[in-house]
Amino acid sequence: MKEHSDTVPTHLGLILDGNRRWAKENHKTVAQGHRQGYQNLKTIAKAAINHGVQYVSAYVFSTENWNRDRQEVEDLMKLLKWVLKHEAKEIHKDNIRIRVIGSKTKIGASLLTAIHDAETLTEHNTRGTLLLCLDYGGQQEIVDATKQMIEKGIKTDEITIDMIQDHLYAPDVPAVDLIIRTSGEQRLSNFMMWRSAYSELLFSQKYWPDYGEDDLSKDLEQYKELQRRFGK
Repeated sequence: MKEHSDTVPTHLGLILDGNRRWAKENHKTVAQGHRQGYQNLKTIAKAAINHGVQYVSAYVFSTENWNRDRQEVEDLMKLLKWVLKHEAKEIHKDNIRIRVIGSKTKIGASLLTAIHDAETLTEHNTRGTLLLCLDYGGQQEIVDATKQMIEKGIKTDEITIDMIQDHLYAPDVPAVDLIIRTSGEQRLSNFMMWRSAYSELLFSQKYWPDYGEDDLSKDLEQYKELQRRFGK
């Protein structure tokens, strides 16, 4: 007999799609669209944790996003640095931990410092964890894990699924139970390629800035009704 999930997801993944289209339709700049997107992320992440979700992973900047317009990339980096420098204290007061995962090879020194400071400030918080996927690509994550194992001299016949998991970014973070993507697109776009093996997928037609707490509540209720088989 197929069993329904009777609880909230432990790990929720969010693909924050539609900031630019929201900005265009609302006669805003792209930078304003991204700022509105962040404000909504703060709201939705807190709401998810209030529902009992332990980990919220947000796809804020992919490895492919470096190919966007230079000004847009610069504005996004400034926004992320501002968030980590000024919003971390508020998130800290809510007992939420901030972690940033990704390659980070192209990240500037000042943003790396802001990441370190925010992670250090919140590292002992226990109410929930917000993972910002920055300079992140699911394929690159697996490549980086493989490189680590090679550097350690691990032989190919010794490699196991658990060993690869142990070399991912933030290896203690569990698989993603539910991924929600906004704006009507129905693909993962290189998000959590390893951890999404058995993720449930829900897609919203709304642009990310318009996706509200009521939408989240409905999606979490729908998740409870999904039949999770795990290959059985």
